[in-house]
Amino acid sequence: MPKLVRLYIVNVAIGYGLAALFVALLVWFDIANIGRLVLHSDMGWLAALMLVMFHGVVFGGAQFAIAVMRLADPDDGPRGGLKDPVWQAEPAPIRVTAGPGPR
Repeated sequence: MPKLVRLYIVNVAIGYGLAALFVALLVWFDIANIGRLVLHSDMGWLAALMLVMFHGVVFGGAQFAIAVMRLADPDDGPRGGLKDPVWQAEPAPIRVTAGPGPR
C-alpha cells in the first residue's frame, strides 16, 4: 500500500474516532437537548449515526490536512533574497515663503 494512502486511512480513522467521541460528549452532556432528542426518540440512533458520519467527514478532513502540512521540510532559515527596507522616521523639510499678511 502506498504511503500516502496509508497516511490518509490512518488519519481519517483518527478523525472518525474523534467524531464519535465528540458526538458521545454531545449526547452525554445534553448540549442543546441533543442527548434527550437522541435517547428519547425512535430514530435517535439514526440521528446519532448521521452526527458521527458528518462530523467524521469534517474531523477526518481536518486531521488529514494537518498531517499533510506536517510533512513539509522544516525551514533551515533564510536563504537570501532582498531584505525588507528599513523605514526611518525623518522630518521632511518644508519650505515656507513669506507672503502677504492676513486680510
